[in-house]
Amino acid sequence: MKNLTVIGRDWKHELAALVRSAREDLVISSPYVTMTGCDLIRDNLCPSIRAGGRVSVLTDLSPMSICQGATDPAALQALVSTGYRFCVSHLPRLHAKVYVADTRAAIVTSGNLTAGGLRQNYEYGLRVSKPSVVASIRGDIIEYAGLGAAVTGEQLATYCELARDVRETYRRSQQAIARSVRRRFEAVIRHAEDDLIRLRLAGGAMHTVFARTILYLLRTFGPLPTVDIHARIEAIHPDLCDNTIDRIIDGKRFGKKWKHAVRTAQQQLKKQAIVELVDGRWCVVESATGAGGSRGQPGAL
Repeated sequence: MKNLTVIGRDWKHELAALVRSAREDLVISSPYVTMTGCDLIRDNLCPSIRAGGRVSVLTDLSPMSICQGATDPAALQALVSTGYRFCVSHLPRLHAKVYVADTRAAIVTSGNLTAGGLRQNYEYGLRVSKPSVVASIRGDIIEYAGLGAAVTGEQLATYCELARDVRETYRRSQQAIARSVRRRFEAVIRHAEDDLIRLRLAGGAMHTVFARTILYLLRTFGPLPTVDIHARIEAIHPDLCDNTIDRIIDGKRFGKKWKHAVRTAQQQLKKQAIVELVDGRWCVVESATGAGGSRGQPGAL
């Protein structure tokens, strides 16, 4: 449909454009909100919003979200203090991530207004531009926000002070856990992570996983230099990209081990004529792009 656009990992650019397009009214529903997200909103607001428009933010200010750093009330307070007309509402168990500019467009996505949601996580959603549908989405969010608690600027400032106490008390309680319990917990976590990595690598060596990822990245984003491939692979597979482990040969360090696995994947894909390096950028060989073709998938690397 021409009124629907698929948005993926780099959706922050779509969100920035949506915010800039709002002339009278911007509605945001995001369970988690941090300074990164609030900075994006503030930096892209249209001057006409300041003149007479309104920004409505529905979020979850529950103490546990604050303890875990998922939501930062100070970020919301920084937005409110800009002089724009902000309306903040709190509603527990909120899960919807929706961003609406007037009745021009709406983004319905999995991404929160956080650094993870905007920069790191794999998010997915749709941009809707049919006015009647956008108006319906906006109405749903506004109506749902009415079930929550409206938070004034003064109340938000007071809550920021309380939030600092909550986070500090939580931090101290975590530190007070007996060392033996903490060591046991860390050991169990490591064991669980190791099991997950075994599952992840059940289909072959690490470079096999990276080969599939490289093909996905090149098909999604087009030609990429190795440095960008490294950054995107690390974002997708943080569990496999351990920067504490170097490759050591005869006592000499040769860089991060996972990056060598990426290089092995690149060279194997190149050897199979699936990818090639052109002007410093890796790209999929044109004859290997056919859907379902044997050359379009990495073989037994």
